[in-house]
Amino acid sequence: MSRDLLDRIDQRTRLAGHNRLALLLFRLGTRQLFGVNVFKVQEVIARPPLFTLPQLPSAFAGAADIRGRTVPVLDLARAIGHGTPADAPEPMYLVVAEFNRSVQGFLVSGVERIVNVAVEDVLPPPDFGGDCRSLTGVTRYNGELIQMVDVESVLAEAIPRASDALEVAPLPATTPDGPREVLVVDDSRVARNQIRMVLEQMGLAANLLSDGRQALDHLLQMVDAGRSPAERYAMVISDIEMPAMDGYTLTTEIRRHPVLRDLYVLLHTSLSGVFNHAMVERVGADDFVPKYSEQELSARVQHRLMSMA
Repeated sequence: MSRDLLDRIDQRTRLAGHNRLALLLFRLGTRQLFGVNVFKVQEVIARPPLFTLPQLPSAFAGAADIRGRTVPVLDLARAIGHGTPADAPEPMYLVVAEFNRSVQGFLVSGVERIVNVAVEDVLPPPDFGGDCRSLTGVTRYNGELIQMVDVESVLAEAIPRASDALEVAPLPATTPDGPREVLVVDDSRVARNQIRMVLEQMGLAANLLSDGRQALDHLLQMVDAGRSPAERYAMVISDIEMPAMDGYTLTTEIRRHPVLRDLYVLLHTSLSGVFNHAMVERVGADDFVPKYSEQELSARVQHRLMSMA
C-alpha cells in the first residue's frame, strides 16, 4: 500500500475520530450557502461547454467532456427547486462528484471554500417539504446558515426508475434460524428506502435510523434494558458519511463495547474512494459494499444470514 494512500487513510481516520465533517461550500444564484461532503467531490472547474445526449432525462442541463469522459450535468438549483432571481447569471462553475459508482456534474453559481464543521452542530433539515427533501441537514459556519445537499436524493429524483420491480434473489429455504431484522443507518432518505425495499423483498424487517449517534444510543438503550441487540438484529447496515456520528466512528464504538462488539457491521457508502476497504479493516467492520447495487447488497445480506448457523 502506498505512503500517499496511508496518509489519506490516516486523515480520514482522524477526521472521523473527532466527529468532524468536511464540506465544500457553494452558492446557487443567491447569498444562501449550500454544502456537499467534500469526499464526494473530484474537482471544481469553470463551466465547460455542454452538449445534448438523447438518452439524458429532461432534468439534466446536458453533458460535458471532462478529461475525455462524458459526464452528465445537472443544474443543481433547478434540480432542488431552489428559486433564483430572474436576472441571476447562468451558473458558471461545475462541481464534478463521484458517488454511487458513477461521476456526475452539478452546475453552481459560485464556490466558496472547504470547511470542517463539528457533526454535533449539524441539525436535521426543517420538515416542511419543498427543497428540504433534498437536504441531509443544516449547520452554521461563521454565523452563516449552511444547507447540506443530499446529492443521492437529487440524482434519484432526476433519473426515474424504469420499473419498481427489484432484482433480488429470495432467501434459500435452508437459511439458518436467527434474527430476521436489520438495523439500517443512513442520513439519506432515498438510501434508507432503497435498503428497506431490498430487505423487505428478502423477507426481512428493517429498523431505519438517520445517523450513527441515533444508532449507538438505540443499541445502548437496549443493553441498559437488559436486551441483546445481537438477538434482535442479524446485522447493522450503516452509511459512512453521516452527521452526528459517521459510520467509521459508529463501528469503532460498537467494537469497543463488551456487549455490542459481536454485532455484524456492513458499511454501505456512496463514496467511491479507493481507501474504503482499508478503513473497513482499521475500524473493524465485517464487510463493505459500495452503493448502490440491489443484487450485491442482497448477496451480502444473504451471505451473512447463511453464516449464522
